[in-house]
Amino acid sequence: MDTVNNSENNSLKYESLKRNFNLFKQSKIGVLGLVIVAFFGLLALLQPFLFLTNIWDEATYHPVVGYDSQKIQATVVSCKDIDYPTPEYKTPNDCPGPEEVNIVAVAPYNPGIQEGDVIEQFIQPAPPSSKHILGTDSLGRDVFSQLMEGSQVAFVLGLLSAIVGVGISTLLGTIAAYFGGAIDAYLMRQSDLVLMLPTLPLLFIISAFAELQVWHLALVLGIFGGLGGSVITIKSQALQVKVKPFVDSARITGGSRMKILISHILPNVAPLALLYMVFSVTGAIASESILSFLGLLNIDMSWGLMISVAQADGYINQGMEYWWLVLPAGLAVTLLAGGFYLVGRGLDDVFNPRLRKR
Repeated sequence: MDTVNNSENNSLKYESLKRNFNLFKQSKIGVLGLVIVAFFGLLALLQPFLFLTNIWDEATYHPVVGYDSQKIQATVVSCKDIDYPTPEYKTPNDCPGPEEVNIVAVAPYNPGIQEGDVIEQFIQPAPPSSKHILGTDSLGRDVFSQLMEGSQVAFVLGLLSAIVGVGISTLLGTIAAYFGGAIDAYLMRQSDLVLMLPTLPLLFIISAFAELQVWHLALVLGIFGGLGGSVITIKSQALQVKVKPFVDSARITGGSRMKILISHILPNVAPLALLYMVFSVTGAIASESILSFLGLLNIDMSWGLMISVAQADGYINQGMEYWWLVLPAGLAVTLLAGGFYLVGRGLDDVFNPRLRKR
């Protein structure tokens, strides 16, 4: 008999999951967000695969200690229309010459080099090539490998902080709704207090006293997020579930408070909690990018750190000349945060009947 009941329950769960997924597919922005998230998830898994299969050499492609010197051959020309004193080398745009000229040497500063000589030079940062599809940074490290490393950091941080935060807010919100009284008053005032605190300045202060790593930041963001406004929203949903007939039936049949809370109220607020979890990932990714850009996070590599290195080396203010140092990391932060937001919008259509298409 128990086997039959378990089989029926599993069948009902499968049908419910299938129905919800079909509703989610009707949301174009939700599907677009899922594609974006899946793409960055693939990037996060691709780098370890490339290293384990020896397709990539860690000495060359490691995002932190890897190095690859890009050597080019350059034809030396002299530039007649340069006001002295001038730098030793000028770019081809500063002097007319054939298109294959890669470097211009000013003769007075290079007595051992003659016009027409072909010399070799190492260039860093190197532009995109077949070997490095997104080029290298000023230290000769592969930018695409750094981008994949940043994807791993973003997923670990975002999902861990979201799970911690939603777990805390769901538990506290349902407890406040079910027990009420002094417990409810205390938890609501606590949420009001957390909502009053400015998150980023508070993170700056915490990072000044402790070396925050990724999992430290995830816990801090999860705790502050779990104690904040989401508790109030979860409580509102739990109050609606509390007065449902099936909760009254469970109470009449002798169900304990803990059993009713775990078996009936928590499962019915779980969809809303999942929705908040997806939305909270966006804030976690943005916070990590800001802190790592400012050098307040003890981390080896992330998207914010990539932009910080480009800014420190002076490449961020040179327009699109060194686009591969800034644009990929900036787009990655924007797209992944936006992707999770769009997934949340799609899930909102599933869990909120009023938003569904009639």
